[in-house]
Amino acid sequence: MPLALLALAIGGFGIGLTEFVIMGLLPEVAADFAVTETVAGYLISGYALAVALGAILITVALTRVDRKTALIGLMVLFILGNALSALAPSYEMMMIGRIVAALCHGAFFGIGSVVAASLVAPNRQAAAIAMMFAGLTSANVLGVPLGTFLGQAAGWRSTFWAIAAIGVVALIGIVTLIPKDTARAHSTGSILGEFRIFRSPQVWASILITILGYGGMFGAFTYMAFTLTGVSGFAATTVPWLLVLFGVGLFVGNFLGGKAADRNLGTTLLVLLIGLIVILAVFSQVAGSQIATILALVLMGGFGFATVPALQMRIMGHSQHAQTLGSGANIAAFNVGNAFGAWIGGLTIAAGFGYASPLWAGALVTLAGLVVFLIAGLSRGGELRRPAAVPTEPAEAVV
Repeated sequence: MPLALLALAIGGFGIGLTEFVIMGLLPEVAADFAVTETVAGYLISGYALAVALGAILITVALTRVDRKTALIGLMVLFILGNALSALAPSYEMMMIGRIVAALCHGAFFGIGSVVAASLVAPNRQAAAIAMMFAGLTSANVLGVPLGTFLGQAAGWRSTFWAIAAIGVVALIGIVTLIPKDTARAHSTGSILGEFRIFRSPQVWASILITILGYGGMFGAFTYMAFTLTGVSGFAATTVPWLLVLFGVGLFVGNFLGGKAADRNLGTTLLVLLIGLIVILAVFSQVAGSQIATILALVLMGGFGFATVPALQMRIMGHSQHAQTLGSGANIAAFNVGNAFGAWIGGLTIAAGFGYASPLWAGALVTLAGLVVFLIAGLSRGGELRRPAAVPTEPAEAVV
């Protein structure tokens, strides 16, 4: 794999930290700004909303900018956002810093996916995308626990300064390692013409598969702390370490999912979605056993994140004239799926079904994603009707 992918992975690592580390620092942030933990929690939901918006709007705004320059600008925005968070004298300024950092999130992964694919041979593109997302999974495995410990020991602001420093390292890597000729401008045509990809039913199917297929897993994960303590009987102090195991599953699943998608995209998605449904359904039934819970937690993370490179490849394959916008739209879909899955899981708990209910609810949501994939995959141009085509690097001109 080209060394340039390391720069993208470091950027992904920093972005993953920004998104998730705040969860472990909410008590300190709430106390510092004298707000309730519920209000402090809006720093998470506000970030997610900004990611979804930025994945489309910022990507479109950067359509005619060459991708290397776009990635440099996005990383500068990321550094600025985290510096604002670290310096924030008030809750409102902290929210602004979070939003500024979030705006680069979706566009970075959207543009970065296309750049990563352009750096390697066609039969290694999914693995290259997985390499970039390895930074995000590493943030869950190592970065979030370490960032939380740093914030608790030296103050929560120190964590955001550390993240900003990681952004500087990623920026240097992007400037020095990503070749200019593989990151040419996204389009030579009309910006509005980029939106023509949304005339394709397969593009919309890809977005819906991502929302449902990934959202089911994330909805179950959102309430995992309650499941682990209230159903499995683990002590609250063990939850962070158990979530590290989930992160290990993410890391391994992302790597293996990218390899498999390069071999056969359609079969990979079919197997992974079915596997995720089975794991979520079984997990909901065995959550009372601590040993079974540990195994199911790792497998849930593995199968859940193994879908990510394949889902990115699918929409890129159906967005031939505007791969960057399609890729960005799918990043937005991941975040919509996060919110939708969490909402469904919350409804089941509120209805009195217990803390294991987000798991079987997630299985049902993922099942809906599988149904959409089967319909789309067997339709004209679908991966299940023909050998899976690997997206090439077309001239993204739109006339």
